Amino acid sequence: MAIAEVTVIPVGTGTTSLSSYVAEMQNVLAEQQGISYQLTSMSTIIEGELGAVWKAISALHEAPFLSGAQRVSTSVKIDDRRDKPSSSEQKLQSVRSKLQ
Repeated sequence: MAIAEVTVIPVGTGTTSLSSYVAEMQNVLAEQQGISYQLTSMSTIIEGELGAVWKAISALHEAPFLSGAQRVSTSVKIDDRRDKPSSSEQKLQSVRSKLQ
């Protein structure tokens, strides 16, 4: 199971607001198979098998171009753990348990 943090920034959009692009990218993710995802205030977290995660990232990167952006910058951070099952929630629970 891979966990990816993805930030997609359309450049040259004519406005400083990017929320319409973010909303469209969330719609793109809803169409993807084999992943779960969570929007945060600064990025999107995607979980699934690595191939499905890469496919979702590719679709996210392409979405702003389809909405008229002329340039897109995408940053990706991936945690691909193969020694045992992992998820964003499991990682958070591990930290929370150590806070108590």
